[in-house]
Amino acid sequence: MSSFAPAAKRPKRGKASADSEAFPDIKRIEYKPDAKPDDLLCFKHYNAKEEIYGKTMEEWLRFSVCYWHTFRGTGADPFGYPTLIRPWEDGDDSMEIAKARIRAAFEFFSKLGIKYWTFHDRDIAPEGETLEETNRNLDEISDLALELQKKHDVKLLWGTANLFANPRYMNGAGTNPDPHVLAYAGAQVKKMLEITKKLGGVNFVFWGGREGYQTILNTDVKRELDHMAALFKMAVDYKKKIGFTGQLLIEPKPKEPTKHQYDYDAQTVIGFLKTYNLDGDFKLNIEPNHTTLAGHGYEHDVIVASKLGFLGSVDSNTGSPDLGWDTDQFPMDVKGATLVMKAILEQDGLTPGGLNFDCKVRRESTDLEDMFVSHIGAMDTFARGLRNAVRILTEGLLPTAVKERYSGFDTGIGKKVEDGKATLEELEQYVIEHGEPAVLSGRQERYETLLNRYV
Repeated sequence: MSSFAPAAKRPKRGKASADSEAFPDIKRIEYKPDAKPDDLLCFKHYNAKEEIYGKTMEEWLRFSVCYWHTFRGTGADPFGYPTLIRPWEDGDDSMEIAKARIRAAFEFFSKLGIKYWTFHDRDIAPEGETLEETNRNLDEISDLALELQKKHDVKLLWGTANLFANPRYMNGAGTNPDPHVLAYAGAQVKKMLEITKKLGGVNFVFWGGREGYQTILNTDVKRELDHMAALFKMAVDYKKKIGFTGQLLIEPKPKEPTKHQYDYDAQTVIGFLKTYNLDGDFKLNIEPNHTTLAGHGYEHDVIVASKLGFLGSVDSNTGSPDLGWDTDQFPMDVKGATLVMKAILEQDGLTPGGLNFDCKVRRESTDLEDMFVSHIGAMDTFARGLRNAVRILTEGLLPTAVKERYSGFDTGIGKKVEDGKATLEELEQYVIEHGEPAVLSGRQERYETLLNRYV
């Protein structure tokens, strides 16, 4: 997740009417499998109602649009001013513009045919002079959001609190050395849990954007982790108190904006949850772009989280490994999408999570049409990945090869090891009786070639 650039840095534009159509030249995106290569305002592979592997594509993929990049992104970067000036913006972070913006967003969701959306509290409503004023703003805009959800048949996949953009959080939120700042973070989480429940959200995400350190010299790691766990436990308690039944999620990321973040990767977060007895209350929202920043393969954290029972949702984007920083690009690599969808199929889906496009168009992609084409391309990519994964599992060649590789653990001494019933004495006796083990080929190239036959 990334924050948006301050509205004050945007060039002024004339105001658009809140009731005017934001995308008058774009019709509802349809499925056209025979579309020509240059017909990009249609789906060539994603057929929402098509049944595949026991569910519809729409049910397997559960696509979601993120509000912060798609409707608060400006194209600004550390070296340049905003480039994405939308017709419904005028440079002000006002309630009037917030309402025009969210109406444009739901028109976008509807024309794209996407059933879910996600947002931070500060994405949809401006901060006021006080917490009370800020909360009133959030109440007013979320009232409108609720109306628009009903009108367009769109649901909230998850809500989250922006605990990283405001200068008060420069030293962290839950891990801040000042309890006053932690208290403010707690107040934001409380309100956003209420808003997420109000909008029927089915998940709530924590992303520790600044929960880490820049230098270990001024950091008490143990106390910071204790305080972050305490904040999570308060969230669990309040969730139960207000009757919010959604899934709580944590999104791992190894670095940026801090030198080191405590939610480094899936295994680190799972270890944290088990250490503080929170593993029964939280699952993970995995962003593959963050996974590659941690030095893993694109699909690694999705598979690890899934196999350990912690995969709750996926922020489906990608990055440029050659750059080595968080670029939040739209996923266009079919092989990566295939491996992610294979993991999702093997755990029988992501519900109540989904595939949230935590992506932003490039600062050079300034046309409104680019907003649609980017999402269409990513949706088609995952649709192809779904089809490939279904073939892999249905034909069984790759799963069978993996199963055979570990078949020694299905019987005898291997099964005793797997069941936790073997002793070191038994292992020694087994080697004495059977001698030196035969070293079997890992056949890496065989597995890679098998995958390529499907992609």
